[in-house]
Amino acid sequence: MKIAAVQHDILWERPEENRRRLEPVIAEAAASGARVVVLAEMYSTGFAIATADRIAEPPGGDSERFLVDLARRLDVWLIASVPQRAPGAALPTNTGLVVAPDGGVHRYEKLHPFSHAGEDRHYSPGAETLTVDVDGLSVSLFICYDLRFADWFWRLADHTDCYVVIANWPRARRNHWNTLLAARAIENQAYVVGVNRVGAEPSGLDYAGDSQIVDPAGRVLVKAAETETVLTEEVDPATVARYRDDFPALRDRRGS
Repeated sequence: MKIAAVQHDILWERPEENRRRLEPVIAEAAASGARVVVLAEMYSTGFAIATADRIAEPPGGDSERFLVDLARRLDVWLIASVPQRAPGAALPTNTGLVVAPDGGVHRYEKLHPFSHAGEDRHYSPGAETLTVDVDGLSVSLFICYDLRFADWFWRLADHTDCYVVIANWPRARRNHWNTLLAARAIENQAYVVGVNRVGAEPSGLDYAGDSQIVDPAGRVLVKAAETETVLTEEVDPATVARYRDDFPALRDRRGS
C-alpha cells in the first residue's frame, strides 16, 4: 500500500485558505496511487492554543466535512487533526480523524496535551487509543507530544503494522522528533509515518518538517527537507510480520 505524507505550511487560523491550498495537493497524491494521505496536526488552523474556544469546530464541522467529501470523491483514506468541541463539552479536544473512502470517520482525541505550551489548559485530553484496519493495514494514530510516551505505543504493538504520528513539532527539538520516530519503529517493530508541518507561526516558532517514513527495523525509507512536499512510500503488513518472525523481540516484552 502506498502512503503519502503531506508536509505543508499552515496559514495561521485561516481554515478556508488552508483547505483550498491542500485540496489539489491531496488530489495529486491520490492520483499518484496513494491509498492513504496524511496531513499535519491541526491542518486547517495551526497549533492555536489560546484561541481554542474560537477556532474549535463541532464534530462534522467544515474542516472535517472537507476531509469526508474529498475522501469520497478521491476514493482515498485521509488522516489529519482538527480542534473540535462536542456539544456541552467544557473544553475542545485536539481530535485526530481517520476518514475512510466511504466517508466513515474514526476519531482519536490527543492523549497528551502539550502542557509546556499550555495546551492542557485549553484542550481536554483523550482517554482512548485508536487503531483502524485500513485495507488490511493495521494503523494506530498518535498526535505530536504523544510521541514521547512510549508505553502507549507498546500497548498497541501486537495489533499495529503502522503508527501514524501527525505533528506541529518545532525546529528547536527536531533531534528529539527524529530520534523518537526511529525509536518507536525499532522497539515496536512496525512502520512509523511521521508528518510534521513547515513554516512559522505568529509566536515566532518555526518548523523544520523532517516528515519521514521509517520501516520496522528503524531504517528511514524516505525523509523530507525543509520545504512543502509530498513523500510517498510503499508499506506492507507482510514485511512487519516477516521482521517480527525473524527477530521476535516483541514476544519477550514483559509488563506492557
